[in-house]
Amino acid sequence: MSIEIANESGVAVDEAELAALARHVLDGMRVHPLAELSVLLVDEAAMTDLHERWLGEPGPTDVLAFPMDELRPPPPGGSQAEHGSDGEAGQALLGDVVLCPQVAAEQAEKAGHSAQDELELLTVHGILHLLGYDHAEPEEHTAMFGTQDQLLKAWRAARHETEREGTG
Repeated sequence: MSIEIANESGVAVDEAELAALARHVLDGMRVHPLAELSVLLVDEAAMTDLHERWLGEPGPTDVLAFPMDELRPPPPGGSQAEHGSDGEAGQALLGDVVLCPQVAAEQAEKAGHSAQDELELLTVHGILHLLGYDHAEPEEHTAMFGTQDQLLKAWRAARHETEREGTG
């Protein structure tokens, strides 16, 4: 799995941690291991430009997702091989997740958690959008945010376990 992180935001971010989280999410969603993902961190001016140009909405936003290929997780009980083992589909470019650390930091402060926690949430959210999840309708919202919460909970539990093992 190829995960590229580019930080053009001017804000120090734990890029390795975001890449590890992205890998955790893609593995958890059983995305083909040859899929490619790009995560770009930009400043507020760049995010404002993207938000206005692509969604026609003013000001910066926290996360945008730009899907490239139509990749979907395999059906429940299915395997990675069932959705893209023909090489071409399996090596597909999933798309780009664009994050704005400045907006994430503002939201984190309001929510009472760290900017890193907010960036993790937004990374998962963006990847789920690339996988076809949406939250426009109530049932879509429930499915997307439920999956997002499960992935983050598993990620944080795994990270906590790793930290515990490192100190023991």
